[in-house]
Amino acid sequence: MYLPPHFAVTDSERLHQLIRAYPLGALITHGEGGLDANHLPFEFDAGAGEHGVLRAHVARNNPLWQEVKDGDEVLVIFKAADGYISPSWYPGKQEHHKLVPTWNYSVVHAHGRIQIRDDARFVRRLLANLTRHHEAGETTPWKMADAPRDYLETMVQAVVGIEIEITGLVGKFKLGQNKEAADRLGAVEALRGQGRGELAAAIQRLLEPLV
Repeated sequence: MYLPPHFAVTDSERLHQLIRAYPLGALITHGEGGLDANHLPFEFDAGAGEHGVLRAHVARNNPLWQEVKDGDEVLVIFKAADGYISPSWYPGKQEHHKLVPTWNYSVVHAHGRIQIRDDARFVRRLLANLTRHHEAGETTPWKMADAPRDYLETMVQAVVGIEIEITGLVGKFKLGQNKEAADRLGAVEALRGQGRGELAAAIQRLLEPLV
């Protein structure tokens, strides 16, 4: 990934926050069939290993778990809100017109080594953790115990767990850091006016120390 210094993020806590807030990652692998990408909701355990561990599951019918070997290097990409930025939103356009359109985004690349966990106990624990986390905001949270036991066991047997030991995290938050504060504020206001509050808030957070 091309990473100009002004867009680079090395603060591990900020990278962890993005992974937790946007847990659907694109898992990139390279097996016998070439490059492949699978989009999976991950559990992130920051306290495991030197850089953390990612856990997920795939359908048993998905060839991924048979095409990779334990220890293979993989990449998981996590992406936050993104969007087009018009130069018309910048006050600077009215002064010198030396501005062009761009695209703002925040991503974290998690490099690591994969391990296949074809283990019902691992899968049950993972599913319970994911369910508990994502159901927490519901009025009546769904629990695995709500499903008939035999049905649940059938579903558990239909998936295979994966675990990725993270070897490095690379963060790129391209949010206008190379623009004047007034121009960045103009982008924030325009995005809010379009109802794109998540991206506006991300730019605003980096802008606050400057204004």
